[in-house]
Amino acid sequence: MRLLTLEHGKLAYRADFALYGIAVLLLASYLLVAQAHQQIPRNVAIVLAGLASWTLIEYLLHRFVLHGVAPFRGWHEEHHERPVALICAPTIMSATLIVVLVFLPALELFGLARACAFTLGVLMGYLTYSVTHHAVHHWRADTAWLKQRKRWHALHHHVERPVCYGVTTAFWDHVFGSMGRTS
Repeated sequence: MRLLTLEHGKLAYRADFALYGIAVLLLASYLLVAQAHQQIPRNVAIVLAGLASWTLIEYLLHRFVLHGVAPFRGWHEEHHERPVALICAPTIMSATLIVVLVFLPALELFGLARACAFTLGVLMGYLTYSVTHHAVHHWRADTAWLKQRKRWHALHHHVERPVCYGVTTAFWDHVFGSMGRTS
């Protein structure tokens, strides 16, 4: 198994979900066990801030990095050409970016517990994004929310000018005017 391949085999592709799921559970467990109970409301607020931050990170990465910066643009074009292929960022790359760009700055600025809480929120967002993106490409839509996400993402994949960059939410597309024609 190559560590930096974009197209994954089924095992490596599924391992990404499992590893991020385990990371979420470990961080949540640490915060629940190692922190005083009076810190729980503060930590929940920080986790929610990390989760909200993820939605903006997702939008900005998708719009400006995956659609604008080489070599990421070429990699992402491959996903657009073959949307059901198991193409995603290598786990070692995404994990390294999360540690370096999220956890370490938060650790330096706010200390261990707050850095863990913020990173937990970002990881929850990333895992939600990963599952949602997989679902829009591989699952039948049985819920209204998933049907809407599939329609939204189909607009992203099938229009001449890219629009609809948000996978888990359309919020930032509305804020930044990148919705395209959604009707």
